Amino acid sequence: MTEVSLLSLVKSYGGTPALRGISLKVGHGQFVSLLGPSGCGKSTTLRCIAGFEEVTDGRILFDGKDISRKLPEDRDIGMVFQSYALFPHMTVAQNLAFGLEMRKVPKARIAERVAKTLELVQLSPYAERYPKALSGGQQQRVALGRALVIEPAILLLDEPLANLDAKLRDEMRGFIRDLQKRVGITTIYVTHDQNEAMTMSDLVVVMFDGDIAQAGSPQEIYNTPATEQVARFVGNANILDLDVTASGAGTVEIALPGGASLAIPAPAAPAARSGIMAAPGRCAIRTTGSKRAMVCDAAGRPARPEPRGCRSGRGRTGFRCPCAARSPRR
Repeated sequence: MTEVSLLSLVKSYGGTPALRGISLKVGHGQFVSLLGPSGCGKSTTLRCIAGFEEVTDGRILFDGKDISRKLPEDRDIGMVFQSYALFPHMTVAQNLAFGLEMRKVPKARIAERVAKTLELVQLSPYAERYPKALSGGQQQRVALGRALVIEPAILLLDEPLANLDAKLRDEMRGFIRDLQKRVGITTIYVTHDQNEAMTMSDLVVVMFDGDIAQAGSPQEIYNTPATEQVARFVGNANILDLDVTASGAGTVEIALPGGASLAIPAPAAPAARSGIMAAPGRCAIRTTGSKRAMVCDAAGRPARPEPRGCRSGRGRTGFRCPCAARSPRR
């Protein structure tokens, strides 16, 4: 297992920045997803790590060693592309053996490692088939097997499920994650699909315009997004522009339409008018007599109402309310 560090990484194309000095640490054996819209720099980041793009500035470290100027073949990586890039004139077994042959591994050792990897990716019965005789999911597993058979220090995947149908994507998510856990390899995965990133990752890195907007666990990204842009991208966030009427002791009071008020936890004093986010399925507005209160429940059900809203930040189940005061919208 290898630790990957990106230190102030910059990549420009003819003066146009693609990466704006990003820094990131990927721990030993972690599964990290680079998540963002098209053009945000996630694939460029992966290609820089792989050595397919030369960095303009900054450093890339593998276990503390600077590999920024090394050729791709000297970086000890396995790469899975969106298009799979299988050799159509080779069988499944030959596709897996190719990388080992280029490394001049002895034939007996090649046969042993190919057989072991075919079993790992559940393709042993298909060893003599050609790619055109395989389904999309099976071709994806061949690509995974070819990347893993060389026993790389790091596995890189560039939107590997983009060409699969919805049902097969769901199946392959679980397969890739289970495989990564069994092998224990450090993995960096590029995707624009929020569901993939949230269900597969130890760490999600959200990127916009060549920069990292937030890096954290899936729970942190969803429940406590750092910015409104992150909140809107990773989930169906309800964000309302409301007036702040009072604040103090980590709590702010918000004026609701109709004269009611709502007290919610806030890490810092917001502006007089702020965007307030409530994640669906986590909070609800419930009326008790003449009072309205924000109530929180992990399952999305109305919990026991509190007189002035979610002042404690917890509902009956103890789930922390993800509502938070945000900066004024621009």
